[in-house]
Amino acid sequence: LQMDLDGFFNHHVWDREEGGGGRTSTLKNGQIFEKAGVGFSLVGGSKLPSAATLGRPQLSGGAWAAVGVSVVIHPKNPYVPTSHANVRFFVTEKKNGEHCWWFGGGFDLTPFYVDESDCIFWHSAAREILKPYGSRYYTEYKTACDSYFYLPHRQETRGIGGIFFDDLNELGFDKSFALTQAVGGGFMKAYLPIVKRHFDKAYGPRERAFQLIRRGRYVEFNLVCDRGTLFGLQSGGRTASILMSMPPLVSWDEEASFMGPDESALEQYLSAREWL
Repeated sequence: LQMDLDGFFNHHVWDREEGGGGRTSTLKNGQIFEKAGVGFSLVGGSKLPSAATLGRPQLSGGAWAAVGVSVVIHPKNPYVPTSHANVRFFVTEKKNGEHCWWFGGGFDLTPFYVDESDCIFWHSAAREILKPYGSRYYTEYKTACDSYFYLPHRQETRGIGGIFFDDLNELGFDKSFALTQAVGGGFMKAYLPIVKRHFDKAYGPRERAFQLIRRGRYVEFNLVCDRGTLFGLQSGGRTASILMSMPPLVSWDEEASFMGPDESALEQYLSAREWL
C-alpha cells in the first residue's frame, strides 16, 4: 500500500467569504486508489443552512459553527470496495440565545463484488469500536446507516452500510467526543485489511465496466440524497472540495447495467440485512 505514494497528491487550502475555510487533499491515479480525498473544514455563519435543520426546526436562522473531516476512497480494482468516512461537530445558537451542540459521523462500505467475509469483518470492527460506549450503539447506528444510505428511486442501499450517527450529545461532551474520535480513528483499521485482501486480484474489461456502472449509483446518492453535499453547497463552501467524493470515471449505460451474473450476485446485498 505504500507504493500508492507514487500517485499524485493535490493540496488545496480554501477560504470562505462568510468565515472559515478548509483544506482538501486528493490523490489521483495511484497504483491502488484511482482517486482518494480527505477534506477538512471549519466554517460558520449567522444563519444555519436548511440542510442542517431538517430535524431541528427550532435552530432555523441561528448562528452556527461546524468542523468536520471527510474521507472518500475510490479504488482502481473493482474487487476492492469504495469507502467513505466522516466525523463532524456543530454548535448553534437558538433564537433565545441558548447554545446547542452535537457530534455526528460514521463510515460505510460500497462493494461492487461482494465478499461476505469482508462484510462480517467490516461490521465486527464497527461493533468493537462502539462497544465501550454501550451495547446499543452499534445496533442503532447500523440501522441509521442502512436508512440514510438508501436510494429511494432505485429502491436499493448504496452498499452494505456500516454506522451513521447524528445529534450525539447524550453522553456529555467528553464521552461524545471520545466516541467520535474512536469512529474516525477506527475507520482505516476496518478498511485497510479489506483493501489488502483484494487490491492485486486479476480483473478485466467486464469487471471494470460493471464497476463504472455501480459508481453511477454512488454519484446519484451524493447529488440527490446526501445532506452533507447539500449542506456544503448551501453554506457557501468550495464546490470542488464538496464534490471531492465523486469518482473519477462513471457510466450510466442502463442497458449494460444488467450484466448477468455480476448484477444478480450483487442484488442480494442491496437491501438492509444483519451481518453479525
